[in-house]
Amino acid sequence: MDESSEVVPELTTEGRPKVSSEPTDTSEDGHTAQMDMLLEEDLLAAAREKEGTAEGAGADTLLSPLWPPSGLRIPIYLPSPGCEEQGVQQWSRDDHGRDGSASLVWVATPGMLFQEDKQNKLHPLSLSWVLGYNSSLAVHSLMDGEDRVILYVSSHTAVIHDVLGNRQYHLQGHTNAISCLCVSEDRRWVATADRGPDALIIVWDSFSGIPVRTIFESHPGEGVSAIAISRDAKYLATISGGTAQRVCVWKWTLPTEKPMCSTELRPEFGYQDFMIFNPQNPHEFVSNSKTQVIFYLWGDAGLQYSAPLLNSETFGTVVGHFSQSAFHFNNSQALTGTSAGKLAVWDAADPYSPSREPQAKPHSRKATKLVPLQKDSLTVLTVFESCIVTGDVKGRVKFYNGQLQVLTCYHHGKVGPIRSISFSNTPPGASPACSTSCITSSQPFVTRNFILSTSDATVLRVATDTTNFEKVMDEAKQAVNAIACHPWQALLAVGSRCGLLRVWDYQQTKYLVSRVFTEAGIQCLCYDPEGYFLAAGFTDGSVHILDAISLQSSCKEFKFSHGPVTHISFSHDSEYLATADEKYAVTVYKRVLQNGSRCWEHLAGMHSHYKPIRSILFGVQLDSHEPRLLSLGEDRQLVEYDLKSSSKDHLVVLHRDRLEQFAVPLCLAWYPQLSTESFILTANNHYKMKLYNTTTKMCRKTLLGPTYGSPLEKIRILPTTNTMDPQKHYLAYITKDKVGLQILPVDGNPHKSSAFLCHPDGVSDLATSFDGHYIFTAGGNDCTVMKWEVNLNALDAAASLGGENLIPFYNLLDGGRGGEFFRELEDYFYYVQLRGHGIDSLEPRQVSTHIPLEEIPSIMRAMGFYPSEEKIEEMINEVKFSKYVDTGEQVTKISLEDFIKLYINHRPAFGLSMKKIQRAFQVLGYDNENGDKVIDRGVLLSLLLCTGEHMTEDELAQCLITLLGNRPGGGGSEPDTSDLAGAPALIEEEIPAEITAEIFTADILGLPIAEPERKRTEKKDGSLIYEDSES
Repeated sequence: MDESSEVVPELTTEGRPKVSSEPTDTSEDGHTAQMDMLLEEDLLAAAREKEGTAEGAGADTLLSPLWPPSGLRIPIYLPSPGCEEQGVQQWSRDDHGRDGSASLVWVATPGMLFQEDKQNKLHPLSLSWVLGYNSSLAVHSLMDGEDRVILYVSSHTAVIHDVLGNRQYHLQGHTNAISCLCVSEDRRWVATADRGPDALIIVWDSFSGIPVRTIFESHPGEGVSAIAISRDAKYLATISGGTAQRVCVWKWTLPTEKPMCSTELRPEFGYQDFMIFNPQNPHEFVSNSKTQVIFYLWGDAGLQYSAPLLNSETFGTVVGHFSQSAFHFNNSQALTGTSAGKLAVWDAADPYSPSREPQAKPHSRKATKLVPLQKDSLTVLTVFESCIVTGDVKGRVKFYNGQLQVLTCYHHGKVGPIRSISFSNTPPGASPACSTSCITSSQPFVTRNFILSTSDATVLRVATDTTNFEKVMDEAKQAVNAIACHPWQALLAVGSRCGLLRVWDYQQTKYLVSRVFTEAGIQCLCYDPEGYFLAAGFTDGSVHILDAISLQSSCKEFKFSHGPVTHISFSHDSEYLATADEKYAVTVYKRVLQNGSRCWEHLAGMHSHYKPIRSILFGVQLDSHEPRLLSLGEDRQLVEYDLKSSSKDHLVVLHRDRLEQFAVPLCLAWYPQLSTESFILTANNHYKMKLYNTTTKMCRKTLLGPTYGSPLEKIRILPTTNTMDPQKHYLAYITKDKVGLQILPVDGNPHKSSAFLCHPDGVSDLATSFDGHYIFTAGGNDCTVMKWEVNLNALDAAASLGGENLIPFYNLLDGGRGGEFFRELEDYFYYVQLRGHGIDSLEPRQVSTHIPLEEIPSIMRAMGFYPSEEKIEEMINEVKFSKYVDTGEQVTKISLEDFIKLYINHRPAFGLSMKKIQRAFQVLGYDNENGDKVIDRGVLLSLLLCTGEHMTEDELAQCLITLLGNRPGGGGSEPDTSDLAGAPALIEEEIPAEITAEIFTADILGLPIAEPERKRTEKKDGSLIYEDSES
């Protein structure tokens, strides 16, 4: 029994997409959408005139304008190669681009992408190379012959790879990992789509690398799970992700964000993740899940579908799960491969000729045969010319004729399950010979070369004239979590969870040596400073110390960790090796002399933390060249070990310091010697970077760090070869999904940092080249490593454009320097000076530009920032000892300019969050009879007295009188807190017995909240609570 559905599209009576029923939607020059469609027809005619009428897919090669994302009706063209200095030009509708100012898309030809690299490195970081690819998606052959070019997906980037020339071109535009892609029959148009927030569909011109069309919000909130392009390259079909899937048809050359037609699928059809057009009818396509095949027909009547039933009861035999579907070249049948090695044949109940107009209703297809082709699962099914081609889990590619008779079989013993098959768009140069591997036909078989990709991340080129399997790519099959750069050579070690360890020459962009560890996966890597050893930590807790060149073991394997090794590091003199593992333990190994040769032995280990260890770091003692070792954990503890006093199985702790009160430190590095004092640099999950004295571990500075969506996860001081300015240093860092650079010294200026999306699904590791010219990021589960070229001049220029001195900091204040917030800050600043001389004094006053340090907390709180007592002490000490190392004197006062910097660097990066207060009430409160989360008044007072930083009853009473007592009448310039006798009565009168988060925020703290029912709350500038801000 067939399931069918029908949705009426937005079409005119002529069957064309209805862009506008009335001539009201016009561009700036008054042209309507109807004129756009005429323009499109002219472009198509010009394209045919330029390239000639090809057969099949090439007949309607598109040379579409670059429609702006906003949907404007004016097509925008880039200048021709001879007019780069003229910038972007508007293309005239009258001359249709034939005046010599046509776009790069118009003049693009196959192979021109790699002729010359015209891309100027205008950004601090530019993607230079990508290792690895998404083996779950297809790999396409774009060119085959003198130029062998393939297309594949690496994370959020589509890579056009010139195999013979060893070059890459990157199609960058997605902010989420690409979930699907398709290529037109003539290999010119590439469509990519992704899933996640702000999902996009982008159509690229593979000749020029230019994105010619971007569709926003195609499937809001769900993204795209499958995409297909018609043979004439005019239409795209997409299926959304999620449980309730939506199917859309797009005419992508039209400047509209709406599909021509769409329909919703029922959840019981399963997750549809494959689709393909009928090459002989662009109005028909098919999709399938593991359990259901669906046929679609679209036209004037909308998008309709038919879902014929096929299961084990239909023919009384096992069907298996569906893999891929295709249309038979006879145009009357469709085929679907299954995991049982069978081919389901679908026949149309009412077949029609391709020349006839599309029917108003979908064909009532049904399964007429279930042909058993083989025992092994079919993973790929495609139709090429007059052959039906299958790929299976054993790595075999078989060709069948229209009657499903085997023509030939290509097989390589070391090839895994086939993921995709892509044929060359040109025949091989020599006359192809008959394959002798498995021929069952008496006639010679002729086909084109093709590209195979497998699910175990291998790409092969099959030359059909010689039956030669040429390995094009062989990448990591599982997550890539570990990378390390050689200290003085252009070598990068890459470790995967599948146990594959490779050394890559990043200048020549080629692999040099590899080794596979079958026992466990590689979790971390590190070269020793001399470049002779490469240490690897594994998921089973073992540690291998290898020769850096041959990757052969230098000593026996160590296994003293009881969990996966997460961090590994050598000392500066290569005498010590330290590791950290998931069981919160630090283990130290030492290089010793045995029998006249140097070897490694286990020294000691200990569980020095009670939460995950975030970093281990070797350094050098200030008064000697002895190594020092530190570890940093999420328990906020910085532990320093006494290596000199440690002995066999006894690791001595020298110091244990708690670095944070509330925030969690995430990473650690030695700060460059930019002043007399030596510092350790940390970054925490509150977007703050802190400098600690290397000896006393005293917090010397708190600074606003980069705020790019997530806190810094790892940091590395970028090696520098700048002999002109030895004081110029930079910091490389990664966040959850970005890589960035920061100019040192850190001062809170946001213009001194820059970040770029590198791995949307998460960055696992960071490495820098020995000369600081490149940064490398590992993407973990996306199985890729990205090489980023560093342009420090671009970063310096961006910092200069951001302004000097206090200009960048003024812009971080609400309203800037001319805003009300800054004026209020000035008023408070000078009011403090008045109070210092006595409010009621009539004597002449001497106004100063400084205030005493003791007044810092008062102004901070007046501006809406409520630091803890420990934070107040940090702020005062930061200013007090800012010049102590240089002058030996303490600072006792602070200027307005320095106060602004102090305020910006110490206040919460995203303001006070209402969500954070609500979460606290969720934890501490209970549900009252109205279903609200509330805290009992007595419990709240008890928490304030006894939890966190303890308060005395007098201190609590003073605070509450300050907050509540001065509201009814107002009388003085500041609340009278001298008489505490009336505090209990005031508390009982003003604070209800049950307190909600809103009452606590608005009625007790007096802060405005973005709630309609709290409109009576009076706004206080500088004390805003943002509903959507992060905490």
